[in-house]
Amino acid sequence: MNISQAFYNLLSQLQTQYDEREATAIAHMVMEHLTGGMSKTERILNKNQEFTAEQTTQYQSILNELCNGTPVQYVLKEAWFMGMPYFVDPNVLIPRPETEELVDWILTDLRKTPANKSNIAILDIGTGSGCIAIALKKALPAAEITACDISSGAIGVAKKNAIRHQAEVNFVVNNFLDEKQWSQLGKFDIIVCNPPYIPTSKKETMNRNVTDFEPANALFVPDDDPFVFYKAIARFGLQCLNPSGSIYCELESSLADDCFSVFDEAGYPNIDLKRDMNYNLRMVKAWR
Repeated sequence: MNISQAFYNLLSQLQTQYDEREATAIAHMVMEHLTGGMSKTERILNKNQEFTAEQTTQYQSILNELCNGTPVQYVLKEAWFMGMPYFVDPNVLIPRPETEELVDWILTDLRKTPANKSNIAILDIGTGSGCIAIALKKALPAAEITACDISSGAIGVAKKNAIRHQAEVNFVVNNFLDEKQWSQLGKFDIIVCNPPYIPTSKKETMNRNVTDFEPANALFVPDDDPFVFYKAIARFGLQCLNPSGSIYCELESSLADDCFSVFDEAGYPNIDLKRDMNYNLRMVKAWR
């Protein structure tokens, strides 16, 4: 089997599960991985190059996992966030482009601030792969960044990524919904979080590539209390946010107004909702 045959066979198999655009993107990701980083142009120029026995074995293994519905990022053990590769496995959510916009909002606001904000203290709640904390640390080398997660498996993945990117982040296993554990975190100028916000009842309508493989505790919240994390973050901020500090959270667009109300009712006089690249309300900022 040569490079061209491998690509089109893979594409054909993927189109039984994905639309043409997504199937093509996944096929190119896999082929780049299998060919040791060959670009699309290089693969076209070398389309008749035969796979080695090792590549063929690896190809079949990857194909089997993909046909089983496993997200390509978990299969390849890699996802990209703000131009950097991250190790990912089922202990952590796969980083999304919308979350890059949340990080960019923080950095944009800091650039607008006249005072020197390079030595600020930042908390990333529910860090998962560590992508938010690490991206902020790379952009703000002098910042003191703490990142917490309830999952020790997720913290293990985040530490691995921090070492890979030479980012000094303080990682803490912490059940943020347990207010007794807040004292181990400290006080901060910025609190950032991409919390679980999908009501459990919506699970049946979602793609099984997400529900069967990504960690449920990072995705879903009880139907009777979908704002449980936002309420906790709002209360934590009142106790642990430094003067002039801000909270930034990702949110579900259909719940944006209700999320606004959570911070409003908690006593935050300044609240902004922000739209993402698709013009959906997907982020909230609150400050006092």
